[in-house]
Amino acid sequence: MPSAPMFSPTQLAARAAYLLRGNDRGTMTSAAPRLYPHQWSWDAAFVTVGLASLSVERAAAELDHLFTAQWRNGMIPHIVFANGVDGYFPGPARWQCAQLSPDAPASPATSGICQPPVHAIAVERILERARRRGRTVRGVAEEFLDRRWGNLMAWHRWLAAARDPQGRGRITLYHGWESGMDNSPRWDPAYSRVVVGDLPPYQREDNHVVTDASQRPSDVEYDRYMWLVEQMKRCHYSDTELPKVMSFQMEDVFVSAIMSVASDTLARIGEDHAKPLSDVRELREYAARFAVGVNATADPRTGAAHDVDVLTGRAVHTETLAVFSPLLVGGLPWDTERSLLRLFDGPRYCGHPDLRYAVPPSTSPVAAAFRPREYWRGPVWPVMTWLFSWAFARRGWADRSALLREEGLRQASDGSFAEYYEPFTGEALGSMQQSWTAASVLDWLG
Repeated sequence: MPSAPMFSPTQLAARAAYLLRGNDRGTMTSAAPRLYPHQWSWDAAFVTVGLASLSVERAAAELDHLFTAQWRNGMIPHIVFANGVDGYFPGPARWQCAQLSPDAPASPATSGICQPPVHAIAVERILERARRRGRTVRGVAEEFLDRRWGNLMAWHRWLAAARDPQGRGRITLYHGWESGMDNSPRWDPAYSRVVVGDLPPYQREDNHVVTDASQRPSDVEYDRYMWLVEQMKRCHYSDTELPKVMSFQMEDVFVSAIMSVASDTLARIGEDHAKPLSDVRELREYAARFAVGVNATADPRTGAAHDVDVLTGRAVHTETLAVFSPLLVGGLPWDTERSLLRLFDGPRYCGHPDLRYAVPPSTSPVAAAFRPREYWRGPVWPVMTWLFSWAFARRGWADRSALLREEGLRQASDGSFAEYYEPFTGEALGSMQQSWTAASVLDWLG
């Protein structure tokens, strides 16, 4: 393999900090300066994790800006648009949220869907970093928590009520974008049934920045994505109407696992900071409910979890990162969990002999749907390596967590901070100067 320049930890940390400063728009950080010039919900949470290593005050401001865009019903939208910034599609004019939904804020402009609820993890990092610093910084963090506790509770309540109304312990998504794993093979069966109707014309922007078509979803896929947005608009993004009209409805085990661990994390924060006991009990109930829902989908032999297609009632079995959702929440029988850990470590995932680094690819290299360069269909995403490393540390698996951290840093040591990487060659793919990649590195080095 041709060798890329490798930076020392000190150099890498400096480059990551410089990148985040460069992507800083004052109150929000753009996800990536060219391809994603706005604030994305789960990107912002991971960016906050990295910013907390640099400035607790700036980290809190990042989430503050996101919460200003929270909908009246409690939803945190997946995009908060920066005023006066173009170059991304679909933009505010396509979503029309403020014009169509009484729950959407008039300003700032937002999208009409959500993303995984990783925000409690970011709040935890703000508080942890603040504890290592002086009284003034701790005061800033605690004041932020007091100010935004209600926002966090409203967000979790909305997810539990609007997206799991039957109490099955699994979050229902109405668009693959809500998973964060936009074109994952997990959604192929559901997308294949989306019949595109009278779709208003549009012009993509993403393929003007990433010009290699092998790295991005196809135009046919984009037509389906945009048709789902039109379906949402026609019912004014109503929580009660979406289940009646949407042609994509999937119970996502990975988002559900994040809901469980985030609720548990927020409950622990609430206990430590004297928040209402009723809120803490409610969060504990969410943590348990969604852990049970995730584990109920697990194969009793391998432990691999699966998504559920709401419209057909069928399980959707794929070989993607989502199969490891039970490792995030715990609760499987030990023999089953051990089988799932062997799958994670083995030749279908991190132990595949051709991988450049021993980190989890988004889709198994041995799966029929695997595409080594195509977005969520095979490439390695450093932020997912960070998430599993964090989760394994939380489970008490320090050695596993450290190994992922070490391999993740080796991959990132080229200093490109790419959106994702080709798993066999290590080639940087997607957008460069990706904020959440730099943030992951900063937290690892912090």
